[in-house]
Amino acid sequence: MVSTDDADPREELAALVGSLRRTVAWHARAGAYGARAAVEVEVEAPRAPSEAPPAPGGRLSLAQIREELGDCQRCKLASTRNKIVFGNGSETAPLMFVGEAPGADEDRIGDPFVGRAGELLDKMIEAMGWTRQTVYVANTLKCRPPGNRNPEADETAACQPFLFRQIETIAPRVIVTLGRPAANLLLGNNAPISALRGQFHQFRGIRLMPTFHPAYLLRDPSKKREAWSDLKLVIAELERLGVQPPNPPRG
Repeated sequence: MVSTDDADPREELAALVGSLRRTVAWHARAGAYGARAAVEVEVEAPRAPSEAPPAPGGRLSLAQIREELGDCQRCKLASTRNKIVFGNGSETAPLMFVGEAPGADEDRIGDPFVGRAGELLDKMIEAMGWTRQTVYVANTLKCRPPGNRNPEADETAACQPFLFRQIETIAPRVIVTLGRPAANLLLGNNAPISALRGQFHQFRGIRLMPTFHPAYLLRDPSKKREAWSDLKLVIAELERLGVQPPNPPRG
């Protein structure tokens, strides 16, 4: 047995709290919502004011990823954007939504999925029994392309590592991609959304369901029935995994 007589009490406390946070986070991701508040409690060893809090399991926290992103100048979108749109929601969310790129409203406010598309996404999430506070929402790009044009390869490549780190930190049980670009990026293919939706795929061991983007559903409301069919499969899959939503899903 290793003697701990000379150990720094702060290091011991940090190790104990880290172990506790990892355990609670695991239960939270598994659906134990009584544990979620405990994940967020700031009970940890003192740290420098500028140091971002660690994530469970030794991964970077979302705060650390955001700090690394900084005032990003990694691609040409830095010269035309207004605000970086990082993402928002719960760091321990079992359910994550990934869209394509910020639009004008998102660029102005700095949050993903606001405006009419955001309102529709909120309704979709609420119909599943969740809220924006208990899921996590992000985009493949952190900055708006001028005029909402399609993202270019170098822009996607610059943002991709940050999205993948967000997914690694959150470790959702299910990802819902909204629109073809997000699905293509995470699945590494170029298939149309019509060929991808309605069935589960895998992203690094995480179940992934592609469906239509809310902006597309606003343009073609007839597709809402198909989108809801996709989301009902997600509801059933989360239930199979033992993850219960905060509220009962709708019909």
